[in-house]
Amino acid sequence: MRATRLVSLLLLLQTRGQLTAAELAEHLDVSVRTVHRDIEALAVAGVPVEAVRGAAGGYRLAGGYRTRLTGLTADEAEALFAAGIPGPAAELGLGGELAAARLKVLAALPHELQERATRAQRLFHLDARGWFRAEDTVPHLPALADCVWRGCRVHLRYRERGTVVRRTVDPLGLVLKGGAWYLVARRSVGMRVYRVSRVASVRPLGDSFERPPDFELATFWTEWSRAFEQNRPSVTVTVRVDPDVRRWLPGEPRIDEDGRAVVAFEGLGDAYRELLRFGSQLEVIEPTELRERLAETSRELAALYAR
Repeated sequence: MRATRLVSLLLLLQTRGQLTAAELAEHLDVSVRTVHRDIEALAVAGVPVEAVRGAAGGYRLAGGYRTRLTGLTADEAEALFAAGIPGPAAELGLGGELAAARLKVLAALPHELQERATRAQRLFHLDARGWFRAEDTVPHLPALADCVWRGCRVHLRYRERGTVVRRTVDPLGLVLKGGAWYLVARRSVGMRVYRVSRVASVRPLGDSFERPPDFELATFWTEWSRAFEQNRPSVTVTVRVDPDVRRWLPGEPRIDEDGRAVVAFEGLGDAYRELLRFGSQLEVIEPTELRERLAETSRELAALYAR
C-alpha cells in the first residue's frame, strides 16, 4: 500500500540521513519515478523534504525534522516480539538492554497490540543452536562487541592449528552462524574471519580505525560463506543403508532402489566418526580405505565384547 511505503520512506530519511532517489528506490523496491512522486506527496502533506543538487546530492529532511510516528501494525508487533534473540543478545552483553527496550516498546503499544505481541512471544521461539554438539564458549564476545561498537583496533591472541598466534585487527562486525559466533575483521593482508570461541585474549588498542565506506557486513558474509563452502575440501562416500535409518544420513542424499547413496563429508575422519554410529545398518562401499577402517573397528569391538 502507498501509505505504508510513504511511512517507510519517511523513516528511511529519518534514520539514514541523506539518500539518493536510486538508493530509496532500491530500499523500497520501486522505481525512481515512484520515489519522486512519493517525495512530492510527503511535501504536500507538510513534511519538509528538501532536494540537494549536485554529484553528492539526494533527498533529506530539513531542519532536523523528526516524526513521532510509530505506526506499528498488528503483524509488525507480532513479528517484533516473536524474534527469539535474548540468548545471542545476552552473549553480546546486551541482554538487559534488550529486555528493557522490548518492555518500553510493549508499554507504548495500544492494549490490543500488546495482547497480540505477547501472544506471539508465547507461541514462537527462535533457537539458533545446533543439535547434538557442544556449545561454543565465548568469554571474549562482549569485549569484541564493544570494540566493534566503538570502532576500536584490537590485539588478539588466537588459537590456530594447535598454536596461539597474535593478530592486530580492525573489527568490522560479528556474525552468529549455526550457534557459533564469528568476527569479521580487516588486517593489513586483507579481510579475515575468526571463530570467537578460539580467541584466547582481547586487548583493545588506543587508536581507532576508519571503517571501509563500501563495506556491508551482510553482503560480505553471504559472499564469503558461499566461497568457503565451495572451496572447502570434501570427500564423497558411497554407502548402502537400511531403510529405517536413511533419514539420519547427513545432507539428506538421494537413495536409489538398492539403498545406495552418495554422502559428502569434509574429510575421511569426519566420515569415519559420523558413519561409525550406524553400525551394521550401514555398509560403506567406497572408498576402500574408509570401508577397511570401519571393518577393523567392528572386529575390535566384537573381540572386546567377546571377552
